[in-house]
Amino acid sequence: MPAQVVQEEKIKYRLEGDFCPNCSAKMERMLSATEGIGETTINYAAKTVFLPPSRVAQAQTIIEKIEEGVRLVPVPTEKKTAVLSNPGEAKETQQRLMRIISACVLFAIGLILELRWKSDWRGALGAFILLAAYVIVGFKVLLKAVRNISKGQIFDENFLMALATVGAIAIRALPEAVAVMLFYSVGEYLEERAVNRSRHSIQALLNFRPEYANLVNQLDVMKVAPEEVQVGQQILIRPGEKIPLDGQIVNGSSHVDTSALTGESVPRKVEVEDTVLAGMINTTGVLTVRVTKVFAESSVQKILDLVENASTHKARTETFITTFARYYTPAVVVAALGIFLVPLLLWGGNLQEWLYRALTILVISCPCALVISVPLGYFGGIGGASRQGILIKGANYLEALTDLRTVVFDKTGTLTEGVFQVIEITPAQGYSKKELLEIAARAEAHSPHPIAVSIREKYGNEAKGNNLTDILSHEEISGKGIRALWNGKTVLVGKAELLEEAGISIPGVNSHQGLGTMVYISVDGGYAGHLTISDRVKTDSRETIDQLNQMGMRTVMLTGDNSGVAKAVAEELAVREYYSDLMPEDKVFWLKSLRQETRQGKVAFVGDGINDAPVLTLADVGVAMGGLGSDAAIEAADVVFMEDRPSKLPEAIHIARFTKKVIWQNIGFALSIKLLVILLAVFGLANMWSAIFADEGVALLAILNAMRIRKYNTRKISPAEDFSTRAVKAAAR
Repeated sequence: MPAQVVQEEKIKYRLEGDFCPNCSAKMERMLSATEGIGETTINYAAKTVFLPPSRVAQAQTIIEKIEEGVRLVPVPTEKKTAVLSNPGEAKETQQRLMRIISACVLFAIGLILELRWKSDWRGALGAFILLAAYVIVGFKVLLKAVRNISKGQIFDENFLMALATVGAIAIRALPEAVAVMLFYSVGEYLEERAVNRSRHSIQALLNFRPEYANLVNQLDVMKVAPEEVQVGQQILIRPGEKIPLDGQIVNGSSHVDTSALTGESVPRKVEVEDTVLAGMINTTGVLTVRVTKVFAESSVQKILDLVENASTHKARTETFITTFARYYTPAVVVAALGIFLVPLLLWGGNLQEWLYRALTILVISCPCALVISVPLGYFGGIGGASRQGILIKGANYLEALTDLRTVVFDKTGTLTEGVFQVIEITPAQGYSKKELLEIAARAEAHSPHPIAVSIREKYGNEAKGNNLTDILSHEEISGKGIRALWNGKTVLVGKAELLEEAGISIPGVNSHQGLGTMVYISVDGGYAGHLTISDRVKTDSRETIDQLNQMGMRTVMLTGDNSGVAKAVAEELAVREYYSDLMPEDKVFWLKSLRQETRQGKVAFVGDGINDAPVLTLADVGVAMGGLGSDAAIEAADVVFMEDRPSKLPEAIHIARFTKKVIWQNIGFALSIKLLVILLAVFGLANMWSAIFADEGVALLAILNAMRIRKYNTRKISPAEDFSTRAVKAAAR
C-alpha cells in the first residue's frame, strides 16, 4: 500500500521589489506549473503569496528569472496583519518621482531648443538634452529589457517599450520617443500610487487589529502583546481602547462599538457574563474580561485572515482575463510585425512610415490595464463588503453572488429569532400543567436545542431551586426528539412522529397545525400532553424577502417544523415556496433538487452555520448568519454575515453586482480603446502620443474606476435602482 503524501502547509510571503501586473501574472503561472508548489495565486494589490516553506528557494529562482530584484520575505506569524507595503517601496517611489520631474524639465527645454533651432548647434543641444531626459526615465526599462531578453522573456512590457522607443529614435522621432518613455514612467508612477491607495485602504480596514492588552496580574496591570495572553487570564479594557481578545465580562458594564466587525455604528450595551470580541471598541465604562480564546483563534484574526487571503480564490472573469492576456501581447506584436512587413513586400512604400506605424502598435501591446484592474476590482469588492460586516471568502464567491437565481433559507434562527417561548401547556387527563412541564424539562435536561432551552427556562421560572440532574439516561433521536429514563419511567419528548413510531396515539393532532411548534410528551407508552412553543420572526426578514422577490429571485424556506407553522411563517414573510417536517438529511435532498431545477444561475443556502454545515457546503454559495463569534459559521460557509440580519444578503448581492459591473466596464473600456488606437495606427491616423494614452492612460483610468468599489454604499441603493434587476427577472422567467 503506497504511503500517503502529506500536503505541506503553505505560509504567507511578501514580494519586495518593483514588478508590474503582467510580470505578476507570469510569476503566478510559472509557480503554479512547478511540481511541489502547485496552484498559486499572487495578490498583486497586497504583494503577497502563499508558498510551501521547503520550496521558497525554488520559487525565488523562478521569480528572479522574470523580475530581477524581487525578493520573497516571510510574513511573521505573530504579525499576520503587518503592513502590506515596506519602507523600501516608499524610497523607490520618491526616487522615481524625482527622475520624472528631472526628465520633464529637460524634455521641455530640449523640445523648445530642437523645434525652434533645429538646423544649428542649439538644435543639436536640444537633441542631446532630449536624449538625456530619455536616459533618466528609460535607463531602468532598457536595463530590464536587456536582462529579460537574456532570459528568454521577450513579450514583456520593458522589452516592448524599449523596442518601440529605440526604434523611434532610429527613425529620428526623438521627441516622441522621449515623450513615450516619459509618459510611460508617469503612468507607472500614478498606477503605483493608485494601487498603493487601494492597498492602504485595505490596511486601514485591518487597523482594528489590537496592538496591546492590559493583562491583570494580581494587583498590577501590565501592557503586553495580545499573542502573549492565555485562555483564563483576565484583561482590563479602559474607555476608548480596543478589546484585544475574545472573552467574557467578569466585572463592569459599558457600551461597545462593533462597527469594525459588523458595519453597524450603533453601540451595544454589555454587562457581566456577556461575551465581547476582539476588534470591538470599549466606549464608556471600565471592563474586566476573562479571555476565552487565544489571539490566533479570536474573531478579529479570523476576519483579518479571510479578508487578506480571499484573493487565493479566483473568479472565472479573473481567470479568463489572465489567460486572454497571455495571447493578447504576442498577437499584437505579430500584428505590428505584419503591419511593417506586409505592405513593404506587397506594395513597397516608405520604410520609415510603416516602421513608425508598427512601433506605435507595439506601445499599446502591454495588457497591464486588464491584468491589474480585474483582481483589484475584486480586492476592493471583498474589502468593501467586509467594511459592512459581510465576509466573502473569495472572488469566486463574490462573482457567484451575481448569478444567484434561487435563495433557500433555513427558518429557525435565520428568518426567525430562534428565541423560543413556551406559550401554552396542554396536559392530558391525569396530569397537571406543572407535572407535564417538569417531565418535559427533565427529559430535555441535557439537550442544547433552543426548544429544550425554552422548556427548561419555563420550568426554572416556575420551580426555582429544583435541579434537573436526576435523569438516568438520555438519548437524542436525530430530528425527532428525546428518549429519557426518569423515576423508572420511559419518557418521550418531541415531534408527533416520535410518539407515533412508538405506537402512541395523539388526540386531535391535526387540529394543532399552525398554532406554533408542538412538543408532544408521553410517559411509559401513554400520551401525557403537549407544549406549544412560539418563535418570533426577525424584524427585517419581511423586508429581505420583499427585496429578493423584487430582484426576481426564487425564495424557498426549509424547516423541520410542521406544515401549519411553516405555512404561517411563509405567508407572513411572502416566501414563495416552503417545505416542512424535514429531517436534516431531507434538507440536503431538497437542496440537490433545487440545484437541478435552477439550471441557469446559482443556488444559495442561508443558515445559522452551526446545524446546517452539510447544506451550506452543498450549496453554490453557503451563507452563514450571525457569524459574530461563531467558529462553525466562519468555517462552514462561503459568505459570513457578522450580524444576525437576513437583510445583509441583498446588500452582498448589490456589492457583488456593482463589482462585476465595474470590472466589465474596465475590460470593455480597455479593449475598445486599445483596439481603436491599433486600427487608427494601421491607417496612419494615430501617433505614439495617442498610443501611450491607450496603454498607460487606460490602465490608470481602469485602476481609478476599480477603486470606486471599496466606497460603494449599498444603503443608498434600492432593488428598483439596481442595474441588473430587469435582467435577473428575465432570466428567472
